[in-house]
Amino acid sequence: MTEFVLVAGAWLGASAWDEVVPGLRAAGHGAHPLTLSGVAEKQGLPVGPQAHVADIVDEVERLGLRDVVLVGHSYSGIPVGQAAGRIADRLARVVFVDASVPADGESFVSAWWQGPAALEAELAGNGGVWAPPTAPDFDGQGLTGEQTARIVAGATPHPGASLSDPAKLSGPLGGLPVTYVKCLLDGPEPADDVAVLLSGASWELVTLDTGHWPMFSRPQELARILTGAAARS
Repeated sequence: MTEFVLVAGAWLGASAWDEVVPGLRAAGHGAHPLTLSGVAEKQGLPVGPQAHVADIVDEVERLGLRDVVLVGHSYSGIPVGQAAGRIADRLARVVFVDASVPADGESFVSAWWQGPAALEAELAGNGGVWAPPTAPDFDGQGLTGEQTARIVAGATPHPGASLSDPAKLSGPLGGLPVTYVKCLLDGPEPADDVAVLLSGASWELVTLDTGHWPMFSRPQELARILTGAAARS
């Protein structure tokens, strides 16, 4: 039995995985969706350096989990990738779902596709938090109106401190057993840093013909991908 620890991207908490969890549990696995500090029902909790990495490691240790598959979506690939190196022999695999991946000393902000200054200015202009997207921002992502409404209703401002927190890797990311899920409506090719890692022997690529939010748009298919990744651990 695999124990999945599921971490959604910016703005979202554990409820983002509500339609994925049943498929994992029906397949005989444990499923533990996690809300990071400072978002969703944990708004107001302090977010200092490495807080989101600690959230993940602490959850694995608190529950005494073994044979763990860490799943990180979007922003949360950064803390998940760091946490993977810190849970030692508890780790079975990492699954990055259309996710950013950590680079030692770099942050989500420093790797922002429009340049760090653009995101830094957005955070500064919004009191140090990243404002959640609105419904039009989800156009073209394979979502129904109801699915978009669920994301918008569950999204809360994301603490900027976590986005600018430099990653601290305990070992080479390329040495981890990884499945990378690329959502094709969000761009047909992985980012350059991911493509380099995928050239290694321990990383595999799986594509999903949907947008950046597959836990909402294609939850059953995502659950099948996750259980398949666990089987290869």
